[in-house]
Amino acid sequence: MKKLFLTLPLAALMIAGTSQGVQAEGRLTIYCSAQGDWCQKASETFGKKYDVKVSMTRNGSGSTYAKILAEKDNPRGDVWYGGTLDPHSQAGVNGLLESYKSPNLDKIAEPYRNPAASKQNHSTGIYIGILGFSVNTDLLKDAKMEMPKCWSDLVKPEFKGKIQVASPQSSGTAYTALATFTQLHGEDKAFEYLT
Repeated sequence: MKKLFLTLPLAALMIAGTSQGVQAEGRLTIYCSAQGDWCQKASETFGKKYDVKVSMTRNGSGSTYAKILAEKDNPRGDVWYGGTLDPHSQAGVNGLLESYKSPNLDKIAEPYRNPAASKQNHSTGIYIGILGFSVNTDLLKDAKMEMPKCWSDLVKPEFKGKIQVASPQSSGTAYTALATFTQLHGEDKAFEYLT
């Protein structure tokens, strides 16, 4: 059976096109790019409810997209759940995802129902994340440094070498942050965050 990649809320999967394959094979492989605890809970709940053996791999959106792209001629996953829109959108445009219209689509705000660039229902919004940064207050206190109050504070010389950011190649959130900075401040300023 050819496996299908769908980006959708897992709860809607019970009626989805892959459910026939799941019933036939009794197993489901999920690539999850949401928070780890969400991935685990959704996988366990689905498996128990539908008596299906669920195998779940948790990874960032960029890494998951790269995995799906590498497996394009021999897909090993059934569902890609969660993560940021850009990699999902790219996967849809590149023909790596099947279209899917959730029966719960009307419960989702209009802008998030079919957000991918392909506009062929390759993804459905399931959550909205807010970008932010965390601060080690002990480190700041010990170094007698002032608390950063906004994103632009992070490129001040006193913070050079003291900021950690995930790789935009593997983390969809880091990619989204970089893309946002680029849109707001231009490419040169955005890349200051990475150096």
